Amino acid sequence: EVQFVESGGGSVQAGGSLRLSCAASGYTYIRYCITWFRQAPGKEREGVAAIFTGGDNAHYADSVKGRFTISQDNANHTVYLQMNSLEPEDTAMYYCAAARMWCGSGAWLRRNEYNYWGQGTQVTVSS
Repeated sequence: EVQFVESGGGSVQAGGSLRLSCAASGYTYIRYCITWFRQAPGKEREGVAAIFTGGDNAHYADSVKGRFTISQDNANHTVYLQMNSLEPEDTAMYYCAAARMWCGSGAWLRRNEYNYWGQGTQVTVSS
């Protein structure tokens, strides 16, 4: 059974940092686009950052560039999202998702392409 388990969410003040983890199991961890999405109450789910397991190219939403960093530990089948300089607008449920595709050319933003989703981890940033 393919599973993704997120962890690392919590409550921080603006300017603080959190590191989210997405641990994958149950499938061959090659050539997948792994993406962090987030969804705030009343808003659509949006892509935050993505990385291709077959390489190190990373992709970011404009709103998080320079503040968030996505990385991977292939040996442990885990993708991380380091979030610095957090803002109240970053408050959302964060999900990791996987699709068997290359992330490039904007493909990583296509939510319907993702076959696997985690259960989410809440991030709350107070001002």
